[in-house]
Amino acid sequence: MLARFCSSRTVSTLHALRGNQVSLYGQLQRCLSTQTDGEVRIANILREKFPSASSLKVTDISGGCGAMYEIHIESSEFQGKKTVQQHQLVNQALKEEIQGMHGLRIFTGVPDQ
Repeated sequence: MLARFCSSRTVSTLHALRGNQVSLYGQLQRCLSTQTDGEVRIANILREKFPSASSLKVTDISGGCGAMYEIHIESSEFQGKKTVQQHQLVNQALKEEIQGMHGLRIFTGVPDQ
């Protein structure tokens, strides 16, 4: 039944944690929730910094603790910029939040016209 709501990796983790109900509940709650507070906060910052973004997805890939995020963003503001410059813009927009993170994966692009 959990497989309908969670990835197979999460289901495997849940089964491995069967004896620890607190961890089990936290993992289950994370896979059923829509977004963490950190995901919402980072998405709001990026929407403010890149108002023409046509696509934005922020995912906490640390299991919900906020230590590592993956960001996918497409914006016309990246037009004519190299990938490293696009990533620098995202890093600069999140400079305060990055200080408390363990890692950050950034995927940027320009929307199809």
